[in-house]
Amino acid sequence: MSAINWNQGQLITIGQGDTATCTGGLNQGQIYGLFFYNSAVNDADTNVVITGNNNFPPVTITVPGTTSNQGLAAICFVSGDDTTTIAAAVLNGNPGASIQAFIGSVKMPTNTSGINNVLLPLDGQQYAFAKFTRYAAVPASHWYAAQITSNINAFVTVQFTENTATLICVNAPANGLGNTLQYYGSTAKNQVTTQLYPHQSAGWNLSGNGTQTVWINADSVQNSQTATISVQSLTELFS
Repeated sequence: MSAINWNQGQLITIGQGDTATCTGGLNQGQIYGLFFYNSAVNDADTNVVITGNNNFPPVTITVPGTTSNQGLAAICFVSGDDTTTIAAAVLNGNPGASIQAFIGSVKMPTNTSGINNVLLPLDGQQYAFAKFTRYAAVPASHWYAAQITSNINAFVTVQFTENTATLICVNAPANGLGNTLQYYGSTAKNQVTTQLYPHQSAGWNLSGNGTQTVWINADSVQNSQTATISVQSLTELFS
């Protein structure tokens, strides 16, 4: 059993009996995603319990079992308007449990060790979107066209602005994402939009305003081998 300092939202590993706590690190007016990957070798589902302050009950999220650290992420969204502190715990009674986790947003993680944290060129070119990749950009105050492509079932990406998040799933399963998506508190669910696309490509428009937008891969290693992301300024099409 150990207490893990998660104040920088960094990539960590949580085992049986461990609790990771981000103390006072969540800002009001911002939305955050807690990303959990099952890195155990026993192919067993693992429950992670999320707590914040005493105003809201704990939330339990199920991180699907996998083999050789190949599974997709389970995500719990939380708003800094509900709590500035957040904790994730794997309870005793989960022998062999191993969960990789990080906090994603326009702010976090501030310690990007183990995360591929890069600026996304807004030139319309397709860029590889590997696991543990966080793309960031500051779109100007006009319209852009964005696109995610993947030939794998249920490829998941999260787009963050300061106070909104959009979960984008291509090749979405008919029964949705199940227990791998949760919300802590009362605010986050109203700040998150889920967009499920039945095809291999998802395209949408976004309007820049000079503030940062972040895209985070929430899928597995093998599901990300052919995944790409592109964002192009629509004003350039007419210039």
